[in-house]
Amino acid sequence: MSSLSRIIERHAQFQPDRIALRFEGQAISYRTFWQRIEAASAGLARRAGVARGEHVAYLGYNHPEMLVLFLALARIGAVFVPLNFRLAVPELRAILAHSAAGRLVAGAGFADTARALVPPADDRSLILMAGEATAPGHAASSAAAGAAHGGAGHDGATLWSAISAPGAESVTPSGQGADPAMIVYTSGTTGLPKGAVHSHDAVIWNAINAIDYQAFDRDDHVLSALPMFHVGGLCIQTMPALHAGATVTIHARFDPGAWLREVAQSRPTVSLLVPATLKAVIEHPEWAGTDISSLRMLNTGSSTVPEPLMRAFIDRGVVVTQVYGSTETGPVSIYLKPEDAVRKLGSTGKVGLHVEVRLVDAEGRDVPDGEVGEILVRGPALMQGYWADPQNPSFRDGWFHSGDLARVDEEGFYHVAGRSKDMIISGGENIYPAELENILAGCAAIAEATVVGMPDARWGEVAVAVIVPVARRESGMTATDAPGAGGRFDEAAVLGLFRDRIARYKHPRRVVFVDQLPKSAIGKVQKAEVQRLLAAGNHQLTPGVA
Repeated sequence: MSSLSRIIERHAQFQPDRIALRFEGQAISYRTFWQRIEAASAGLARRAGVARGEHVAYLGYNHPEMLVLFLALARIGAVFVPLNFRLAVPELRAILAHSAAGRLVAGAGFADTARALVPPADDRSLILMAGEATAPGHAASSAAAGAAHGGAGHDGATLWSAISAPGAESVTPSGQGADPAMIVYTSGTTGLPKGAVHSHDAVIWNAINAIDYQAFDRDDHVLSALPMFHVGGLCIQTMPALHAGATVTIHARFDPGAWLREVAQSRPTVSLLVPATLKAVIEHPEWAGTDISSLRMLNTGSSTVPEPLMRAFIDRGVVVTQVYGSTETGPVSIYLKPEDAVRKLGSTGKVGLHVEVRLVDAEGRDVPDGEVGEILVRGPALMQGYWADPQNPSFRDGWFHSGDLARVDEEGFYHVAGRSKDMIISGGENIYPAELENILAGCAAIAEATVVGMPDARWGEVAVAVIVPVARRESGMTATDAPGAGGRFDEAAVLGLFRDRIARYKHPRRVVFVDQLPKSAIGKVQKAEVQRLLAAGNHQLTPGVA
């Protein structure tokens, strides 16, 4: 297949006046969208000197220029690295270093964070979009002024408006099928970042699967409100809808009230929500009075979805479908089509059009239908591998070993049974216990600690830190010898260990102090037993002050 950007170029030829993107009152036609991509690709190559194969990171909210950047980089054979704007500066710095991104593009509102990530002596590697959400005329004049001064801002950083302004000498497209198009990061179970490398072909094949799943055509209107630094926000609906020539309305960030008002006013036909955002919409004061009848389907996924959340939409005439996948798989792998959604509520569907799936036991043998096995996925939408980690055992012999468990019923529908990995999914975001445990391990007042996920009505799951304090191991130390409010080693003191070190959504929502952790014969903490004791309210697991 050819470059991702070719999709927009062809739609600009076939349907130039059809609206591709809507954002904050602006309507961008396919013709204009393509012109922006073409100008940005020339500017990136000629003005900024971005070379084929170079990695360029983006830190910012959802925005049309985020997509322009992605597709312009694809056109010149460079690689897009979207960053999770919810991460703390140390986490972002680690991903930038690991990804080998030579430049950082910062969206509006992220200039200060970007400056904390890029050394002052290296300002030319920083490109600022800050202030770009202005009236078209003002943006054009700013671009012209920036170009006249070499694109430099007042402090040496480069202005995106100058780079992407029309006028740079055109470039011959060089990005194509097997070339890497993006590296999307997902933390590993060791707490270290992992970058899934996706080619142009993989993104296109994923779009083909997604179009089959959701029956997209050019008359569809997608409301895209989930963050596009995830493959969920970018690749389940946004890119597939553009592949189909449809219209995408972009929200910078998810807000339940804004989502409901958009549905009522703009009348989208499809949208995507994860369980936490489903719940936020249903609990919003405007839910009952908002007309949502324009939605022919609502898509959800990312974790086990509680039936009541889906029923709330179904009872109002909106079909709710599910999709299974991961950053590594595209993500669209197994999906429940609208015609089966009500009858097979709770299933994640059947294997996708261009996907292969196996369910295997611990020895790698296929399990019989009806029995639970680990999900293995193979197909052209899969990642090429992990960046700088070619020997990672999760990806071998062309198969991605998900660590997720499922069974398949007599009709071929898959039912996800749980996760064999310890990953916690809270509000649609992945939390890996080892990352939190590494921080706890650095505290001298803690003898041992583990982090587990526990059910939560709002977030689906939350992280709970279970701690054996040194005070309970060493008679010479008391609970007041460790830092905390008033010198006490309490829940507040533990939670303070995470402040400014990792993203707020990853922080434990509860701390439990115990005398000991349940362990196996070889000394491994038995997390399932910890979860069972927590759920049972065992007296050994008493929250509060150590």
